[in-house]
Amino acid sequence: MTSQPLATLTTMRVGGPAEEILAAHTRHELQEQAIQLWERGDDWLLLGGGSNTVVADEGYPGPVLLVRTGGVALVEDPELAPGTVRIRVEAGHDWDALVAECVERGWAGIEALSGIPGLAGAAPVQNIGAYGQELSGVLHSIEFLAASTYDVLRMPAADLALSYRDSVIKQGLEGVVLSIDLVLTDAGVAAGEDGPEPLSEPIRYSQLAGALGVELGARVPLRTVRDTVLRLRASKGMVLDETDHDSWSAGSFFTNPIVTERFARGLPENAPRFPVAEAGPTAAVTTFEELAAGQPLRIPATPPERRVKLSAAWLIEQSGVPRGYRLPGSGASVSTKHTLAITNRGNASASDIGELARFIVQRVQQEFGLVLVPEPNLYGIEI
Repeated sequence: MTSQPLATLTTMRVGGPAEEILAAHTRHELQEQAIQLWERGDDWLLLGGGSNTVVADEGYPGPVLLVRTGGVALVEDPELAPGTVRIRVEAGHDWDALVAECVERGWAGIEALSGIPGLAGAAPVQNIGAYGQELSGVLHSIEFLAASTYDVLRMPAADLALSYRDSVIKQGLEGVVLSIDLVLTDAGVAAGEDGPEPLSEPIRYSQLAGALGVELGARVPLRTVRDTVLRLRASKGMVLDETDHDSWSAGSFFTNPIVTERFARGLPENAPRFPVAEAGPTAAVTTFEELAAGQPLRIPATPPERRVKLSAAWLIEQSGVPRGYRLPGSGASVSTKHTLAITNRGNASASDIGELARFIVQRVQQEFGLVLVPEPNLYGIEI
């Protein structure tokens, strides 16, 4: 049991002390300590890499449990499609180290998620995504310790309601992710030991395709994709770097708003818009056989209005908050590389971070009539 400022355990590098800090280095320790904390009845915080967490200057008024497990193992699965592998990753395993290992072993599917800070167990909570790939595209299942029963459950990805930066866990399903299972393409099998380098999944993000000099849908050597993504992320301050204050952040501080097409039509024509996949249509016709069987006439429902995703970075900049913007006397600023990150310039307090975030939300609301939603988990900070 130790106590230290949470500023030393989070990538934003702000936050006061916790009541106590515990660390779990094995899956058994993680289960046992989580159950003990639940039985105590106190509020407590599960903390992984600290890349998506901002804690108030007053600290956290309860225990903090650090996830420090690790390991990657192949899982035998007779139902796997040919040319794929299933791997089990402990919750405390460093995410980017996992991506690097998969690239080296010729396993494709998460190469565009290179450089994302944090641990594997947090990945399904946020449904992490970048450069055209999302965890939901490869997640098979998770091993989940349920707070309600203390049972360890194998939860299929389909039961997690994964969507843009969201899941049932983020929405309040209480428990602890112990491990995650991924199904990846074994690109090394297709290439062969003496053949060409294993290729990535098809490139689906225009900025990445441009940086690679290929068309959308092309496949590129895995190492090339990883190196290019790391370079792109570093150019935005999104790769952790002790010497770069733009990386002293929680990554993207706001999610990209999803709005109706009708609302989006009221924005300037040059506002970036990205289509959002909708659920497939339901049957709108009742067959004669169904009527004969006594089923009621099916009345076609009014289809939901199409939705689009907006660029939070564009909205922030167009509301008059440029890169590098800093409130007078504050130790926090908008990143000098892009407007979606709030950064610690070396002496910021959590209050500075919260004040700047509130200012940005107010400016965007005043200019465009919508409210930006913070992406990181905030404790003791009101936006």
